[in-house]
Amino acid sequence: MAKRERVVRMSVEQPLWRALTAYRVLTMIYAVLLFAFSRDRYERPWVAVAFLAVLCVWNLATLPKVANAASCTKRFLVADLTVALTGILLTPLADAQARTVDGPTLPSIWTAGAVLAYAIKGGWRWAGFASSLVAVANLVERGHPSRDTLHNVLLVWVASIAIGYVVEVARASERTLARALEIEAATRERERLARDIHDSVLQVLAMVQRRGTALGGEAAELGRMAGEQEVALRTLVAGGMTRPSLVSEDESEGAVVRFVDEPDDLDRPDGAADSPVDLRTLLAPRAGARVTLSDPGAPVLLPPAAARELAAAVGAALDNVRVHAGAGARAWILVEDWPDEVIVTVRDDGPGIPEGRLAQAEGEGRMGVALSIRGRLRDLGGTAELISVPGQGTEVELKVPRERGTHGGR
Repeated sequence: MAKRERVVRMSVEQPLWRALTAYRVLTMIYAVLLFAFSRDRYERPWVAVAFLAVLCVWNLATLPKVANAASCTKRFLVADLTVALTGILLTPLADAQARTVDGPTLPSIWTAGAVLAYAIKGGWRWAGFASSLVAVANLVERGHPSRDTLHNVLLVWVASIAIGYVVEVARASERTLARALEIEAATRERERLARDIHDSVLQVLAMVQRRGTALGGEAAELGRMAGEQEVALRTLVAGGMTRPSLVSEDESEGAVVRFVDEPDDLDRPDGAADSPVDLRTLLAPRAGARVTLSDPGAPVLLPPAAARELAAAVGAALDNVRVHAGAGARAWILVEDWPDEVIVTVRDDGPGIPEGRLAQAEGEGRMGVALSIRGRLRDLGGTAELISVPGQGTEVELKVPRERGTHGGR
């Protein structure tokens, strides 16, 4: 399996998980010390001791859960927030004066850690949901909306939503940066391949073409074929596209370029084989010395079956050019990617098709155009139109509706 320089997307939010881990440990210690220095005012200190013991065990046991986004599951988030809400609601039971005197709850500022986990995991909407539950619990615990309670509730609510929004923006920026670096890596890979091929294969083909032309005879035909292969290989190297990386890691360095193994199509994960295919990669091998391919700069994505059938129809049209237009005929392939359809036009400069010749061929049982071209497009829900003027060449226009495929680069 070859090594390719590919982009491996890394997690820019990892430092937030590390900060949250430290925050949970420090605020747990703070809650314990806060109780230790003010335990005399608690009417039922055993309630506070029991809760803080559970909090310490829970906090230390679940530190791996807040190590990264994959470990922080929805079930853990619900359980973690339940511990925080339970501590808030148990505060009046341990301290009867908590309803009349503004003071810290049993979990104190550790509660914010549970809300921040929601923010980092799910963004600002999850943060708003968790902080709203904490706000309700604080109001129930106080019994009346005092100024300090409203201030603390509003602070947690705004801070958690802001952090959740920043996380969502960071994720979007990460995806954009990863895509930009992937394009840069693909460009460098094509340049490296072009240099290697130019220094070896292309030079050999060019030498064979020159020597064959000079020798004449059968060697001239060999030289002509080498020249065609040289042009085709140059076109393939210049227009070759690389697939997006299938690898994702969870680290803190951001989007970086790594060397990873690129599996063949048969080795791809289940479901990856159904992912859209870039039509340009299927048509690129069709280009050659007498076939010019013009395609968009962005991928032209279609479902695999539709892309293969459309490429096969283009191949059938080119076969007709070689057979009926003569060895010296040239052909042009134009690919257009529209929002509602994909259009591929195959045009040649051959003698054209006499009027009524296609109907006569079908009557004689030769169904090349009817089945290989129009039949394929009909199965895709598309159309194939053939326009031919004697002496002015032939043009075949193939249309595939976008609703039967997938949206492309536009």
